[in-house]
Amino acid sequence: MSKKTQRRASGTPTADETTDNPRRPCPCGSGKRYKACHGAADAADMIITRPFAGLAAETELIALREFLPSASAPLTVLPETADTTDRSVTLASVLPGAAAALTRSDGSVLLGMQVQTHSGDLSRDLAAALEWGLAAEPSTVLSVVGRASVGPRFDDLMVDEPLDVTVHPDFSWWLEEEAEPGSEVALSLERANAAITPTSRVAGLVGAYWVDARDRAHLRWVRPEDEQPLMAALARLAVADDLGLGEGSRYVGSFRAHGRLVPVWDLDREAHPSEWDAPALAFAGRLERALQSDDPLTDAERRARDGILGRQVTLR
Repeated sequence: MSKKTQRRASGTPTADETTDNPRRPCPCGSGKRYKACHGAADAADMIITRPFAGLAAETELIALREFLPSASAPLTVLPETADTTDRSVTLASVLPGAAAALTRSDGSVLLGMQVQTHSGDLSRDLAAALEWGLAAEPSTVLSVVGRASVGPRFDDLMVDEPLDVTVHPDFSWWLEEEAEPGSEVALSLERANAAITPTSRVAGLVGAYWVDARDRAHLRWVRPEDEQPLMAALARLAVADDLGLGEGSRYVGSFRAHGRLVPVWDLDREAHPSEWDAPALAFAGRLERALQSDDPLTDAERRARDGILGRQVTLR
């Protein structure tokens, strides 16, 4: 059974159904009534705070959107989306000119996460870019996506599965063939490579990346848990003096991005990224055990939680 058929079978309203009854839940999954969400006059400006909720790739999608400089991942299009098209589709952190999408000479499609402009619903933007790519002629570019308030969302068109993200050392993968030295393309690529932030996945962990921010290195780790239990677990670890990643590391806080929390550690910049694999895996074990605890927080843990909350910022 296709995902769309499953939704109809489960009673989730379609856009047509909500138009007939504007008081029903909006099909975008925001939890709001349709008339207060995508049925509103300013729907194109609505902010969906968690656009990839429930997707197996949610944390990696957030990393690609927010801080991975040069990375890509193949996508699997649902059969009913592609119809007779056999074009391959690749999701990219950023494309030349921060384009929303482009097609290569062989018809393959690249979708950009970090774009020039976007609406309040990144999931719908990605879907619009994909639909454009599947219908576009080879070797064309979609600079920006329109601000549509209707239409499919990302999970309506793609297979819901984890992403196999490749972090690239530069942007040479942008090109189908080697650029002629001194050409505008070569110079543009050279400028992009000069500005890249060295990045590496840590221990193969989903959503966890080492980033060299020039003056210091960081570990940024997009977490899949809801904020309240994650904060409680981090507070337990803080009181137990287990919040760090060992010598040369310091937990500095976290930021919220698209409905998920991203804890951040400062790291010794002299250490090779692979040196943080074992400490990150050990922390993952400690965090999992803390998440499983049902005990009420102690006074010290509540104070630690409040301190951690005070070091949070919201990006999107």
